[in-house]
Amino acid sequence: MSRIHEALKKAEQDRAAQQSSGATDSLFAPAQVISAAVEAAPVQKSPVETTFDVMAGTAVMPTPSTGHVRFDEIRARCAKPKWHPDPSMNVFFNSDPATQGAEQFRTLRSRLYQLRGNQPLRTILITSSIPGEGKTFVSNNLAQAIVRQPDRRALIIDADLRRPRLHLPLGAPLSPGLTDYLRGEVDEFAVIQNGQDSNLCFIPGGNEATNPSELLSNGRLKLLLDRMTPVFDWVILDSPPCLPVADASVLGDMCDGVLLIVRSGSTPSEVAQKACQELQGKNIVGVVLNAVEKSHLYESYYYESYGNGYGERGGRETQK
Repeated sequence: MSRIHEALKKAEQDRAAQQSSGATDSLFAPAQVISAAVEAAPVQKSPVETTFDVMAGTAVMPTPSTGHVRFDEIRARCAKPKWHPDPSMNVFFNSDPATQGAEQFRTLRSRLYQLRGNQPLRTILITSSIPGEGKTFVSNNLAQAIVRQPDRRALIIDADLRRPRLHLPLGAPLSPGLTDYLRGEVDEFAVIQNGQDSNLCFIPGGNEATNPSELLSNGRLKLLLDRMTPVFDWVILDSPPCLPVADASVLGDMCDGVLLIVRSGSTPSEVAQKACQELQGKNIVGVVLNAVEKSHLYESYYYESYGNGYGERGGRETQK
């Protein structure tokens, strides 16, 4: 039995255990544990069992820039707003010395590098089956783990044009962003942010879009990725959940691999399996099992408690 299948089975068992004990599951409940359950996948597309397995807009838009750029050019020309990271959503900014979440993201980072040794893997799509499973939280903290290595560069892109939230953990401006670039209103340097003294860059979601699927499919995002991928060690795209809308499937065709986020005790295994079927043909490289209860730890997934990540009741945004 593959590790990915075990991760789904474990999530289903946790959900059943919570239901039988009368425990409630809320999108606002604090996350306690994250598991980096990433399994190596063959280079070719695999069946669901082992991997877990549009039309362009009609407006005439300026032709986007092509060709590669240098990182120092991006740093010199991009926007430089002051970010205000939220420590409750950033495990590397949490002042509690007992937190272990940072180590889990280092483990996830290491496993992705291991996978890269066997297949081309530079652009990663992070998605989930339904909302509230922690994909935005994982996208941000994985990028933070990458840039903490010497001379490593990461670009995170909020490609959830329906409900962009990736700017919240960073404390960054929402616009101008990806929607504005895809509509041809600004160039890439106007939407890329570098708000810290680090090698982390960020493209937010941008202003509201009424046609997100068409924007993602109009060809400009593919050109942007082709232009930016050689500059960064990793490009990470946060997408909408794959079951409610087709955006994740469109984005998956532009990325080298897909990470599926499954929330322990919440996501039914049949829902996660349906998500894998929706993403069939994409290179699903693994699963991150998120929000595992401390009492449900088991050694093969290196679970550790971190106690943060989800918003609190009373107005803080929940993670996606």
